[in-house]
Amino acid sequence: MHTSSQESQYQKMVETPIPRLIVSMAVPTIISMLTNAIYNMADTYFVSQLGTSAAGAVGIVFSLMALIQAVGFMLGMGAGSLISRLLGQQEYDEANQVGSTSFFTALAFGLLLAVLGFLFLDPLMYLLGATPTILPHARNYAQYILLGAPVMCGSFVLNNLLRSQGRAVLSMVGLSFGGVLNIALDPVFIFALGLETGGAAIATLLSQCVSFCIMLSFFLRGKSVVRISLRRVSRQFSTYFSIVKTGLPSFCRQGLASASTVALNVNAAAYGDPAVAAMSIVGRIFMFVFSAMLGFGQGYQPVVGFNYGAQKYSRVRQAFRFSVTVGLVILTSLGLVGFLFAPQIMALFRRDDLAVIEIGAFALQAQCVALLFQPVITISNMTFQVLGRSLQATFISCCRQGIFFLPLIAVLPACFGLAGVQLTQPIADVLTFGCCIPLLLFFFRDLKRIEEKGEAGKRASSFQTNRA
Repeated sequence: MHTSSQESQYQKMVETPIPRLIVSMAVPTIISMLTNAIYNMADTYFVSQLGTSAAGAVGIVFSLMALIQAVGFMLGMGAGSLISRLLGQQEYDEANQVGSTSFFTALAFGLLLAVLGFLFLDPLMYLLGATPTILPHARNYAQYILLGAPVMCGSFVLNNLLRSQGRAVLSMVGLSFGGVLNIALDPVFIFALGLETGGAAIATLLSQCVSFCIMLSFFLRGKSVVRISLRRVSRQFSTYFSIVKTGLPSFCRQGLASASTVALNVNAAAYGDPAVAAMSIVGRIFMFVFSAMLGFGQGYQPVVGFNYGAQKYSRVRQAFRFSVTVGLVILTSLGLVGFLFAPQIMALFRRDDLAVIEIGAFALQAQCVALLFQPVITISNMTFQVLGRSLQATFISCCRQGIFFLPLIAVLPACFGLAGVQLTQPIADVLTFGCCIPLLLFFFRDLKRIEEKGEAGKRASSFQTNRA
């Protein structure tokens, strides 16, 4: 039985003009992503005041957080993409099952990651690129992040479930409240209580728990179209396979982000702690800038999923064009600011370390130039994923920080020294953009064929009806 809330949400997603619909969906997700990026930046800023080695520890543990995010995003984005299409087809029971299965699976995987991480903490930190001077800071930070792994994985799923059904504002409330709390608690735990790097991690852990509880409350209080409960968890292998298959691009993207960060840290470590710290800071700055595009894309995804499921193919094309155009305007503006003020931005984090500023400023400027290619890369990836074209989405996800990045990080530093470390990611971005173009051309050709076939079927059905 369809409720009025479900019907109302369906009509909103398939009838509201595309620009207005995407903007209304994207603004809350952009705020959520920027808030998340700001509190990550706050962690980096406050920890950087403890010294260069402490700043390097943030980059080391970022690799661990990327691994946790890989699991959470795989299950969350996989379920969210399926749910968008299921709701577009008005298959509400199946959507409830997918949502419940992904949520409880995320909690279980998060617990497993926490146990394994604690058992091998020091070897894991060295594997992620820690130097002997960075290790104590990294260990102190990582232990609390591991403690929160189940909550973090669960939060990523809840966030994506809310977005997939067009409830982006609820997701924003949960994430933003936790992010603001994290920023407020950082100086208290790091400096006032003297917990140093561990204090930053405790602040992150507490904020993640608060965000998790807020988002979970929306499901428990019936604010969500999708219902989650333990009794709805699927016992069919096909459900898990569909979630994982659809979410595989996110796992590859986040998993390779962890692997690429490790490779970056290891190569930067050859030039000392200042290089590790500089590249860690640049990584957080880039994620802050890129989070605006990522947030816009996450607002775009449920719109495309709903309308594709409802066979509104002209709206799919319109949504793609609109999102790429807006993304280009956003990232060009932010990239220009980052390029012009790169040294000043780096000085905010390590004003008394000229080596960190010099190394980071050049790397940041190169990343800002490569931002021009991100709208096409991001929207292409999200389009293929939400529409169930996992092969194309996984390939694009693997390109940027895997297929291109890992060989480049192995070759460029050997040829160009530190400049090779700084330029690896921008060059990988350009190459990934080149791979997106033919995939998009094939996709829109196929979409046109599907649309023409559907229209032909409707004409034939109408003809038969008129004859009858």
